[in-house]
Amino acid sequence: MTLLDPATWQGRVFTGEWTAGRAGTGEVREPATGAALGSVGLADAADVTAAVGKAVAAQREWAARPATERAAVLLRAAGLFAAHAEEIGDWLVRESGSARVKAGIEIDGSAGECTQSAALATAPYGELLPSEGRVSFQRRTPAGVVAVISPFNFPLLLSMRSVAPALALGNAVLVKPDPRTAVCGGVAIARIFEEAGLPPGVLQVLPGGPDAGSALVEDPRVPVVSFTGSTRAGRAIGARAGELLKRAHLELGGNSALIVCEDADLDAAASCGAFGSFLHQGQICMATGRHLVHRSLYERYVELLARKADALAVGDPFTTDAALGPIIDGHQLAHVEDLVSRSVAAGARLVAGGRTDGPFFRPTVLADCHSGIPAYAEEVFGPVACVRPFDTLDEAAELAADTEYGLSLGVLTADPAAGLALAERIPSGLVHINDQTVNDDPAAPFGGVGASGTGRVGGARANLEAFTETQWVTVRAQTARYPF
Repeated sequence: MTLLDPATWQGRVFTGEWTAGRAGTGEVREPATGAALGSVGLADAADVTAAVGKAVAAQREWAARPATERAAVLLRAAGLFAAHAEEIGDWLVRESGSARVKAGIEIDGSAGECTQSAALATAPYGELLPSEGRVSFQRRTPAGVVAVISPFNFPLLLSMRSVAPALALGNAVLVKPDPRTAVCGGVAIARIFEEAGLPPGVLQVLPGGPDAGSALVEDPRVPVVSFTGSTRAGRAIGARAGELLKRAHLELGGNSALIVCEDADLDAAASCGAFGSFLHQGQICMATGRHLVHRSLYERYVELLARKADALAVGDPFTTDAALGPIIDGHQLAHVEDLVSRSVAAGARLVAGGRTDGPFFRPTVLADCHSGIPAYAEEVFGPVACVRPFDTLDEAAELAADTEYGLSLGVLTADPAAGLALAERIPSGLVHINDQTVNDDPAAPFGGVGASGTGRVGGARANLEAFTETQWVTVRAQTARYPF
């Protein structure tokens, strides 16, 4: 069976059934070739308003169903991801420019999110509280309708990270994927859950422009917004959500540091550094942007990292075994090229890469970086590794913490205890000792500090807090009497 048969979804949005969107259609293009892959329906604000009403009604019935039934839907969804891995993988490669290894990470991770969330559906969700003359307890109840606004870079996984646990806990979910990757980030998810037996209206997929996203944030019937994207957009969503007194889980940008200590295994460190900077063309919020290397290892590390960059194949991942595919679009490609050009002009030493070839950008190594180098100071969202030496661990901690972001941190050392002690001095939502910065796990809470966002999604406890409300309940044997 073909899961993503265009005859089902072409030119349509998903509201429990496949219907035309009021905003017309949007073309889906392959960034490696520019070829049209199809079209999706586009929703406007009126579509969103109607979808929220349908979701409110569907959510009540869904939340009332036994937890085991909700878990069963999630488990069927996990099996469907595995059964259709090749088909979904082809779409990830073509629509988002993923290398095959990255597409596999997304599909396996999405299946894992479903499996983890199936367990969450039947997990304990409350506790008894001490009290006199009554039974007192707290419990978690579904938040209601959850809006998920997802990005282009890991469109499937970064949607599923919120979709799966929100559904498992009895919520309805409205997904607005990035229009550039609306098939992987929305259509594929709708089809998976349609086949898994999710009741109509509980999950809806509404690709669209800023007006659709704004309508989701503004609607008073949507108490929770889960957004993954740029810090600039996240600030605006967070500010408006605060005014409306609704929760916003914001997974935003990063400029993560990898600290290579004096006693690190140099060959392994270069491997970690290359993977952290160049996976998916560096278009990852957790990408290793800054390589902080002890001066005694510095020149050798730069040489090894540049050698790895030069050896990586770049090209169309659908027709070749390229390790790096295309940058998502011409605007982002121009941004990366401009950052590298300005960085070299500001004094960075170009050791590898630094050039475009059509929609592709060669993996790039910039040495002798400092805080005045644009690609070192800013989030690049491209395959650029900036390397800087340090002399002491105090200096390394100071350099790593010298950023508005705080998403992920890697420390490479022969002394893990010393590495953990160093990491404790650096604000970061994620810390990896003896690993690079790009890591994810369905069982782990994910999120950053500072300009990298607020809130946590992932793992049983964080998901329970993210997608439910806390309710205090008391029960007396007889109606209470009072002195007036």
